[in-house]
Amino acid sequence: MPYVWSATSDTSDPNTLELWPHRSLPRKGFAAFILGTFTLITIPLYGLLGTALVWGLLPFLMLTVAGLWWGLEHSYKTARVQEVLTLDPEMTHLVRTNPSGEVQEWECNSYWVQVALHAKGGPVENYVTLSGKGREVEIGAFLSEDERKALYGELSDTLRRVKAIRRE
Repeated sequence: MPYVWSATSDTSDPNTLELWPHRSLPRKGFAAFILGTFTLITIPLYGLLGTALVWGLLPFLMLTVAGLWWGLEHSYKTARVQEVLTLDPEMTHLVRTNPSGEVQEWECNSYWVQVALHAKGGPVENYVTLSGKGREVEIGAFLSEDERKALYGELSDTLRRVKAIRRE
């Protein structure tokens, strides 16, 4: 899953959750895909070598490869999102780093934090939010539906443990 807990013990140490979007095409796969596309798209040109028609088709074929490269590269840039949630008995702190580098933060007393799973009505199905201090914030909207369901369960359990430690 594209998230990891750094500590889930029952001690008073903070539990930290890091979330990031899943990349189904790694950089090596990106390079292989572009090379394979280039190779396959030039096959029709081999029969036209030595004719003026090659120069008529070549710009369009190269424009296609450049468009694929730009689209995939744009996808990589927009997926540079990271969320870090820190839960301890006193405070819950969420930091979201957007693709532009802008940082958004939210924090609340852990006692008042509520985790909610919205089956419908959000930007995606099974939308997970944290609320407290008069504000509701999303978490893990870029995860798949099954991952958001699992995240909701893990967040609820961890928050319950953190609140129990505070009462002790």
